[in-house]
Order: sequence, then structure tokens, then C-alpha cells
Amino acid sequence: MRSMNKLPHLALVAVALLGTAAIAAAAPPEAVDCHVGLYRFADGRTIDLGPSDKGKLRWRRPDGTSGVFALEGPQAGVSLLGWTERPDGLRVSLPDCAKNEIDLGGERAHRVSLAVRETRFRSDGVEFAGRLVLPAGTGRVPIVVLLHGSEHEGALELNSLQRRFPAEGIGAFVYDKRGTGTSGGKYTQDFDQLARDAVAALREARRLAGARAGRIGYQGPSEGGWVAPIAANLAPVDFVVVGFGLAVSVLEEDREAVAMNIATKGHGAQAMADAMRLTDAVGALVMNPVPEVFDRFDAVRAGVREAPWFKDVHGDFSFFILPLKKEQLATMAKEMDWGTPWLYDPMATLARVKAPQLWILAQDDLDAPSAETARRLAQLRMAGRPIATAVFAHTEHGIYEYETTADDERLSTRHPDGYLQMMVDFARGTPLQARYGSAPVALPGMP
Repeated sequence: MRSMNKLPHLALVAVALLGTAAIAAAAPPEAVDCHVGLYRFADGRTIDLGPSDKGKLRWRRPDGTSGVFALEGPQAGVSLLGWTERPDGLRVSLPDCAKNEIDLGGERAHRVSLAVRETRFRSDGVEFAGRLVLPAGTGRVPIVVLLHGSEHEGALELNSLQRRFPAEGIGAFVYDKRGTGTSGGKYTQDFDQLARDAVAALREARRLAGARAGRIGYQGPSEGGWVAPIAANLAPVDFVVVGFGLAVSVLEEDREAVAMNIATKGHGAQAMADAMRLTDAVGALVMNPVPEVFDRFDAVRAGVREAPWFKDVHGDFSFFILPLKKEQLATMAKEMDWGTPWLYDPMATLARVKAPQLWILAQDDLDAPSAETARRLAQLRMAGRPIATAVFAHTEHGIYEYETTADDERLSTRHPDGYLQMMVDFARGTPLQARYGSAPVALPGMP
């Protein structure tokens, strides 16, 4: 399991129902621990230190390894492997913030100076908070505009790529999407609106970077995989990176996720057919949450509630609709009034994108199953569209490697080696390698 900001698309509803220039380290907001930043060891290796759960910080290496540790208490400084809550044998020591250094496993690293510009910009009448982070210096660099998943938290505080890309010589522009963090507006899942906001962010990134702006494009994770291609068709970019995104609709995402749940639990064909009928009833309800549609959903649910497979239905959002009572319907409808385009088919949009696209998928993604998306991307790739794809083995949503507990719970351990480097190479315009870690790369025109 990972923190709330990494929950799958729409899952947060379950909880609800049930600028000035400076040359300095990438300074976090005042509410964030002063140690947050990028650090470099004597041999040139870097490590990022970012916020985690309350009272904890998370370190990340470029190879994808990661750990978390508490700042206070009896276990202060004891690093835990990935998201497992199991010690990894390392200790972290944090001296006074003024020293700008950390000690990880007996090795000392010093804070890296980055060029940071805080800004406010506008899109469709809403003011946004953003930040441009560039490697120190004066030369031109590629810039990645960091889009968002469906999380409700602000990216300015939590997105570590705002420092990890600059560590590799790549600029990053991060912003709180509308309705989150310190940006204005109302939270939405309207892909067209989010795409217009992304274009405004890209425009602001170019303005702030000035003569330092080289190649520029988007990195769209999860929900951002629907948004980034729309934005790329609104205004020219040099590249689009999609991580664990989808080339199917939101309803198809949930249906595929339920099917994957049922299949991995070993249920048979009849269970699969009944589960798909149930999922279709869930989809009809989220699109039209009115009493008469609820009654039809309730009738389907009542007919299968005692089936042995019913407890294994999860999906992307079916799991929190299934316990719904009729008296909760109005609350659900209000909480989910986000303008979600449930039936949006991204294929026509993807086919029109002229910029090179890199899609990075997780082989075992239970939240956004990747098989159909990979098949559809292969069709576009073979038709000559500039799309490259890579699928990392034994990874889940977020491109995390994982281990499975005795009660079948997944615990994320790390990003796979090569994940960050693949994105860096693509942003630079460097020809992609044939393989990054466990992920072979299929280039345009390749089967």
C-alpha cells in the first residue's frame, strides 16, 4: 500500500462517502520540513529527500530504490524499505538544516543548488500556483511540465520529479492543479479543462525559462495519460510521456480492473460474466446517479451478493459503489460531480498527436490494467504514429515493484531500475535504448 496521494482514480471518493527568481536549493513550502531537497554524494550520486506521511520523510535514488523514516520518536532515522514498513538496514541522520547535508547509511551528501522560480499564472479565470526548477547554470535544457493523476493533494509539495529531473539536467515545471494545494478553482476531472490548464502551465514554463528553454513537453501520470495528449493537440510540444495511463475510457478502466480481479482470484467463466453484468450496472449508476438507476443496480447486486466471487470485486471505483445504500445516493452524486467524461475514447486524440509519445506501463496494474491499452497503442504504432511503449514486468500502478503478503496485499518496494532514465532520455531527445531494466522498448513501426 502507498499513501493517499497514490490511490487509484476516483478512490478518494470512498473516503468522502464512507513569482520571484532565485538561485538556491529547491525550497519546499514553509509547512514542509526544511530538509526536503536534492543532495549529492562525493562520488556524484544523487538522492532526493521529500515529504511523506506526517512526521516522516522519504528518500529516493535515481535507480528507483526508496525508503521512509520518522523524524522523531524511538525509531527516528530508521529507514524502512519502500512502502513495506520493514527496516532496510539503513539509518538516516539529519543535522541542523543550516548545514544543508544528510547522512544516509554512513555516507554524507550535500544539498544541490537549483534555479527555482515560484510563480502564479492563470487559466480560464483561475489562478494557479506553480514552480519552475532548473539545473543551476545558464545553458538551454529540456523542460518537463508535470501533470497530475486524480489525487486531491497539491503537487508542489509532493511531486519529487520536480527535483529528480533537474538532478539529471532536465528542467521541471510543477503546479497545483485546480482545486488542490494553493491553486484556486474547483477540483475537476474534466479532461478538456485540465488540458487547457496544462497548456497554460506550459506557456508559463516557457516564459519563466526564457533563453534556457530547450525541448519542452508533458509527463502525464495515470489520469494525466488522458489529459496530456489532449493538451498536446491544443498547442505544439516536443514530446509527451505517459506513465501508467490508459487508451481506454474511464468505464472501460473499471471494467478491465474488475475482470483482472476476478481472473487473478481464479474464478470461472460464469463468475466473470456475472461480475461484468454487475460492473455494467455500477457504470450506469455513476453516469446517472438517480433513484430509478439505483434500483436497477440494486437488483443486479442482490442477485449476486452471496456469490463466492462477490468479495473479490474491486475494480477502480466499483469497490466503493457496491456497499452504497439508497439514502447515500444524493451524497455520492454530489461528491462525484467532477465532470468526469466516463465514456471518453482517447484513440482519436492519440492518433492526432504529432509529437513523439512514450507510454510506460505496469504489467500487473490492478487499478488501470495495461493489456488492452498496450494492444491499442501497438495498433497506432504499427500504423506509423510516433509512439514508443515499454511495459515493466512485475510492477503495479505507479510503476512500482511490489511484494505480496500472506493475505494477498501488495506492498510497493521501489520503482524499477531504468524507469527514470527512460523518461530522461526521451525528454532529451536521445534515442531510446532497446531495454530499460525489465522493460523492452517497442519503437514506432515495431510490432
